[in-house]
Amino acid sequence: MRRSQLTTVSLLVVLALAACTNAKDVLEPSAITPPTAAAPATPAAQGSAATPAPAGPATTAAGAPATTTTSATPAQTAAILARTRLQIAPIVGASVEAATPLTAELQTRARQRGITLAGSADQTATHVLKGYFSVISEGKDTTVIYVWDVYDPSGNRLHRINGQQKAASANSGASAGGDSWKAVAPATMQAIADQTIDQFAAWLGGKAG
Repeated sequence: MRRSQLTTVSLLVVLALAACTNAKDVLEPSAITPPTAAAPATPAAQGSAATPAPAGPATTAAGAPATTTTSATPAQTAAILARTRLQIAPIVGASVEAATPLTAELQTRARQRGITLAGSADQTATHVLKGYFSVISEGKDTTVIYVWDVYDPSGNRLHRINGQQKAASANSGASAGGDSWKAVAPATMQAIADQTIDQFAAWLGGKAG
């Protein structure tokens, strides 16, 4: 009886040892190491992600001076405009009635911006402004399309200003079949003159940066 009990106990011990051996195989340190090793990797990844973060302000700081240097200061712009002598060539495409308020406002706006206008025979002009105009009428609406080319005294084109100005018809009797320029109010041409001189002055100031 005792032998059978001992045998039974021996078998249980063998099974227990076998179970322990299998458990040891499953819980092998090599199987645990990867998760343990991966754990420190998470702070490392966070650290590496945090490292470039300070570069953000550096980039912004680096970008700020670049923006500052792209345009002239008000004093520099004023000095450039004061040295500018602008000659306005005869307007192409616009009627005399439409060109009259345009040229008058060009002169007024140029003086306001500190730009000196040069006469047609003036040899001291630093820039020549040539304008090309066309008009389109659609129903009661009229649109003036304009292009300005800026040249140096030698005839080299330096810059182009273009745009369009839409305005209600000044003359209700004007039609697409008639003279469309009669539908253009003087205020429309004056607005174009103001925009032209302002863009010309902005271009001169931008060149200084």
